[in-house]
Amino acid sequence: TPCPILDSEDRVTAFLAGQPRGQNWKGVVEEAASRIEETRGKVSFTKKQVEHGRGDFPAISAGFAHGGGRQKPGNVCQSSAAVLVIITTLLAATCFQRISGFANTAFQLCAPNVFEYYLQTVNELTKWNPALYRPFLSSAWATCTVNFGPVTVSQPHRDSANLAFGWCAITALGQFDPDRGGHLILWDLGLMIRFPPGSTILIPSALVTHSNTPIQKGETRYSFVQYSAAGLFRWVYNNFMTDEDFRRKASETELAQREEDRKKRWLNGVQMFSKWSEIVTGVNGG
Repeated sequence: TPCPILDSEDRVTAFLAGQPRGQNWKGVVEEAASRIEETRGKVSFTKKQVEHGRGDFPAISAGFAHGGGRQKPGNVCQSSAAVLVIITTLLAATCFQRISGFANTAFQLCAPNVFEYYLQTVNELTKWNPALYRPFLSSAWATCTVNFGPVTVSQPHRDSANLAFGWCAITALGQFDPDRGGHLILWDLGLMIRFPPGSTILIPSALVTHSNTPIQKGETRYSFVQYSAAGLFRWVYNNFMTDEDFRRKASETELAQREEDRKKRWLNGVQMFSKWSEIVTGVNGG
């Protein structure tokens, strides 16, 4: 059952989107987990894909990003052409298209202002460079990660490379008893949330420390995560250049405006969070 998590001012700070009713969703979830397991057996994971600090499981990302040494936004590099084909084929499967679509709809519902900001940024970036790989054409997120498990249990962490007031979508997959493990812990909010296979939860992952509880021996858990790097938004904000290039080319007036924007950035970001009462009544884009 969908459920918002609200702060003291009625702002949506996380959203338990649940899963679609009917539409053979159980079959979609089972197929996605089966395809992940099948793909896992085809890939020789690199050290970087295994030792990423979020937990003891391999992970592969796809899409486009900016940061981590990149001079400009570009496609996430794969370890080989064969792996590129394997991952692209995995994400092209109907089950992942449907999972992404459901998460995208939930994002638009729970955070319509942030959603529009994300979608506009992704659209502007792909127009600027049509070669950027967009795993899901209608999605507001630029990047996704498949966590291949088979025991995906993340350690407490924040995704600091993501937009500070941005959102990511996490979908749990696999075969495990959600009453006995696999819960999502939102440490800063003091919450432990039951997280069944096939369900999606959206959180501001750069703000809230999160992790999972262990699952039982013999069970499997995978996850599928969608997000966008903060560097993408800075690139568009700078008129498609780095901070350094912008400062070098900007006029005194532009630099002064940039400083004013910097002072208001956090407040403006918080104001983009939607109030649940406005969403329910159809105000604020809900």
